[in-house]
Amino acid sequence: MNFSGKTAVVTGAASGMGLLFCRKFADLGGNAVLTDINKQSVEEKAEEINSKYPGRAAAAECDVRDYSRVCAVRDLAVQKFGSIDVLVNFAGGAETRMLGVSGEFPDIPINVYDWGIDVNLKGQFYFDHAVMKQMREQKSGVIINIGSITGEEGCATNVAYSASKSAAMNGLTKSLALYGQQYGIRCLCISPGPVLTRPGMAFMRTALGRAAEPEEIVDMVLYAASEKGQFLDGINILMDGGRNILRQKD
Repeated sequence: MNFSGKTAVVTGAASGMGLLFCRKFADLGGNAVLTDINKQSVEEKAEEINSKYPGRAAAAECDVRDYSRVCAVRDLAVQKFGSIDVLVNFAGGAETRMLGVSGEFPDIPINVYDWGIDVNLKGQFYFDHAVMKQMREQKSGVIINIGSITGEEGCATNVAYSASKSAAMNGLTKSLALYGQQYGIRCLCISPGPVLTRPGMAFMRTALGRAAEPEEIVDMVLYAASEKGQFLDGINILMDGGRNILRQKD
């Protein structure tokens, strides 16, 4: 795969799979715009990439729930690199874990679920909407939304996360693929199962008997974003190690 002259905007890029994607995208010749709510961390990670590939990375602090900030990231990417060829929406997380809340569904404060929907659904929607304007002008581009096995299974507590990563994400992806076809824009969703980005993931069952390495998911995202994956459009790729076929509860 070769991304020379291509630019990717990546959310949740200060750590985890978002950061790994940016590093590998740069290794393959591309420019990366790293965006994250953690300003200090995302700037440090962009500088790390620039130390290896001078001028090929840019950092942007952004709360994905703020559409004006989202548009500012888009404008920065175009101003610095001239195009946005790939968008990957890694930012997200299960609301009760991220906010440190426990309890049963009716007892969890609604603002916790507001956070879950705003980050996991609206955050991706906002970036898709903003970046689509640039891709329409270019008449090219790839948008990759990130779902989750939790969207297929459901979750009794992280209901907003599950709802955002299931039918909502599939509907968003298919709708943008339908719209984008007239402008040469592809849109697809990749939905991981358990990934070893934190220790607890190792204990989730899969048919393969293990959780995924982050690199396995990122390599799939890179493939989908590349010319090798150009026949992928309007679909949800479930990379769960066969967890979905087990139909069990952890």
